[in-house]
Amino acid sequence: MQGGNKFFDDMSQLMTNAMGVAQGAKAEAETAFRSFVDRWMADRDFVTREEFDAVRAMAQKAREENAALEARIAVLEAAGVKKKG
Repeated sequence: MQGGNKFFDDMSQLMTNAMGVAQGAKAEAETAFRSFVDRWMADRDFVTREEFDAVRAMAQKAREENAALEARIAVLEAAGVKKKG
């Protein structure tokens, strides 16, 4: 009976080692994939979320300033028309 226990102990140890190797391979594959995606995205000149948000904020500010300038021009043009008339 002792021989049977040794067999199961060895099989258990083998399966435990195999699971460790599989988990290590999984972690290595995930790291390699992330590295590949990072390189691929860098090659395509994608912007980061922070860069996108900064440009969006600048565009919003420019639109607001443009609207304010349009309103000032309208007031000045209306005042110029009144003086001429």
